[in-house]
Amino acid sequence: MANLSERWSQARPTKTFVFWFTLAAVILTMIVGFGWGGWVTGGTAQANAKAMAEDAVVHRLTSICVAAAHTDPGRQQKLKALRDTGEWERPDYVKKAGWATMPGDKEPDSRVADECARVLASKD
Repeated sequence: MANLSERWSQARPTKTFVFWFTLAAVILTMIVGFGWGGWVTGGTAQANAKAMAEDAVVHRLTSICVAAAHTDPGRQQKLKALRDTGEWERPDYVKKAGWATMPGDKEPDSRVADECARVLASKD
């Protein structure tokens, strides 16, 4: 009985075996890479990048909205009224107050209003 080292040195794989083994290794690598390795397609990467960019813009614009709320002449009454409204009505209140309308825009941004209402309601 030959040991493993001797059997390995005597092995002569055929071209067919090498082809199918290589193909199986490639497929297994792709399954592991996409399934658990964090690989994504180009379209998924672009969609993720777009979503992250939009979130970053909303985050930056929220600080402008909060600053507008704090510079509003009637801020004490408006912030109290904001906290007294229901959680679902707060973004509409922020829109009506004009805090979510960014300089140069005609309409308020809904995502900014949502985030701004959440921040303003949680302060103090």
